[in-house]
Amino acid sequence: MNLDSPSLSSPSPFSPLTFSIVIPTYNRPRQLAACLESLKALDYPRDRFEVVVVDDGSETDLSSVVAPVSDDLDIRLIKQPNAGPGAARNHGVSCAKGDYIAFTDDDCIPHPDWLSNIASHLQKTPDGLVGGHTLNALSHNPYSAASQQLIDYLYSYFHDRHPQKSIRFFTSNNMGMAKQTFLTVGGFDTKLRIASEDRELCDRWLQRGYPMVYAPEVKISHAHDLSLRSFWKQHFSYGRGAFYFHTARASRAESKIKVEPLSFYLGLLTYPIRQRLGIFQIVLSGLFLVSQVAMTVGFFWEKSRQSVAPTEAATP
Repeated sequence: MNLDSPSLSSPSPFSPLTFSIVIPTYNRPRQLAACLESLKALDYPRDRFEVVVVDDGSETDLSSVVAPVSDDLDIRLIKQPNAGPGAARNHGVSCAKGDYIAFTDDDCIPHPDWLSNIASHLQKTPDGLVGGHTLNALSHNPYSAASQQLIDYLYSYFHDRHPQKSIRFFTSNNMGMAKQTFLTVGGFDTKLRIASEDRELCDRWLQRGYPMVYAPEVKISHAHDLSLRSFWKQHFSYGRGAFYFHTARASRAESKIKVEPLSFYLGLLTYPIRQRLGIFQIVLSGLFLVSQVAMTVGFFWEKSRQSVAPTEAATP
């Protein structure tokens, strides 16, 4: 990616921005179909956005999923060997025709004014990274609810600690930015195939001096159906990704790995019951604890795996 590209000039406030909505997908045709159907309801001018679906090596052909909406949307299906969501998003951006990019995931339903609200903020801050608010679409699934409330806590924690500054990260299922600025920053780190690629991108975004703008009216509904097993696996992967993230961040800053203070974790474990006291919220607090155990195990598993990797590589 070109790291020496000129900065983007301010767009005219009188003409709609041109967007490419980039959606990575892998083996979830039913969810993708629902996502694409929801994009037909966007209130943004139809001739000012395209949809780029990047098939990250799915086992089945997704052409039949894309075809039903092709009469209503300017849509393209791009295929690549499985390389992870970060690489899929980068590939989608490299093929994008729009001056601005909006990312969402195949299991998300953007609200009708989603793109209009992203555009409104980018009109004011063209070199900004705009992140919105994600709603859990599976409110009766405790694992899905806990997973989303964890993200809500992180947004609340970092924003409250730095009220005069931008929030420190956004999830990649609900963000928008200028294509040129994304390329200048370097896109997603494709080495982070497991998780935390969005957190790492945001860290570099701020390091390069670009603003981040939280826009709670930029809404999507997230239908990530989880079980106890998949919940554990998800957060174990988050822990593995966190090791990569903290290692990369420390390397850029030429410092030691830093973690959040104890107050962060105490606040995290009590966050659900501080929202509303009840049996369901108590269950969510328990799942928050499970998530942190899974992340800790994943973090140290990845750390031990990386520490033995050079030895394994040198073995004939």
